[in-house]
Amino acid sequence: MAKKQDELTDHNYDGIQEYDNDLPPWWVFIFYLSIIFGVLYILNYHVLGTGDSQEMEYQKEMARAEIAKAKMEATMGSATLVFLTEPAAIENGKKAYETNCVACHGAAGEGGVGPNLTDKYWIHGNSVDDMVKVITNGVPEKGMIPWEKSLSKRQIVEVASYIHLMQGTTPANAKEPQGELVAQ
Repeated sequence: MAKKQDELTDHNYDGIQEYDNDLPPWWVFIFYLSIIFGVLYILNYHVLGTGDSQEMEYQKEMARAEIAKAKMEATMGSATLVFLTEPAAIENGKKAYETNCVACHGAAGEGGVGPNLTDKYWIHGNSVDDMVKVITNGVPEKGMIPWEKSLSKRQIVEVASYIHLMQGTTPANAKEPQGELVAQ
């Protein structure tokens, strides 16, 4: 079989001429494969409806997330969402507070970079749910980092319980009140 002679076409663009060469076989194969894939994709997702659309995948993922959330809440139990009173839990909360919170809130909760935790004024509420939410998610716009990756759910509730015991104390050099007055 004789090799095909390269031939110049009559196309001339600014003095540049092109050869009339065949495309490489691997390129033609990929081109035909992409056409076949496109046809199968359209049939699967748009004609036959056997594949999930992006909206359906989103809805399924959200349903799985709701199930996971319900399981997590069921395993936590409602007992973890009340302030703890056991001495061991309070001591654990104190240790976690001293390790993680003192730098911003002060050793006695008097405030510093962060707000005063001993007065009756609270920016984000002072219920156990409010405190757990703030400790877990942080307040990034005010510089408080989320602690959910560093502390377990139990440790977060222990810290919240320890902070709850600080309320009503009068430490020296306490920061001025911030937030709304909350009944104790």
